[in-house]
Amino acid sequence: MNIVILDTNCANLLSLKLSIKKLGYQPIITTNSDIIKNADKLFIPGVGSASEIMKQLFMSNLIQVIKSISCPTLGICLGMQVFSSFSSESNGVKMLDIINTPVTLLNTQTLPLPHTGWNQIFFNQHHPLLHNIKTGSWFYFIHSYAFPVNKYTIAYTEYNMQFSSVIQKNNFFGVQFHPEKSGSLGSKLLFNFLEM
Repeated sequence: MNIVILDTNCANLLSLKLSIKKLGYQPIITTNSDIIKNADKLFIPGVGSASEIMKQLFMSNLIQVIKSISCPTLGICLGMQVFSSFSSESNGVKMLDIINTPVTLLNTQTLPLPHTGWNQIFFNQHHPLLHNIKTGSWFYFIHSYAFPVNKYTIAYTEYNMQFSSVIQKNNFFGVQFHPEKSGSLGSKLLFNFLEM
């Protein structure tokens, strides 16, 4: 199986690769469009700013490649947010518009930003990505922007407000948390995605 991690030049590339290797797979980190087009599973990790990740995708000529990809694709943190129509970060950034919903700054009132640390995800229906994971399970987050709860929301998290912590539209899946930093449950989620 061709497991591809998109090289978004972000800090969690190697930790994600190591987490996948521990599950018995051999992922490739690349921006090569031919390799990406032939992926069986594609990961889009992201740490940093919306403008920077979109700049990376533009410079690598990957925007249309990702939008037209048909294999199961998992966006992680900022990698999930690239599926949105627009991010309100940095006075506004146009995203891939795979999901026609904007990503906005969390309305945390007196709670600190970024939202950092362990928090729970909640869901009502069984989903293959969450197989053997219970509602109320804890995962590791670090972010300031998020998808609002919408029709593609699979699970949500509360941090003064509800936001989407797991989404799916067609072959595009997204998690706002970092499974590679979330211990055994994070490994379980990665395994579920790889075994779909």
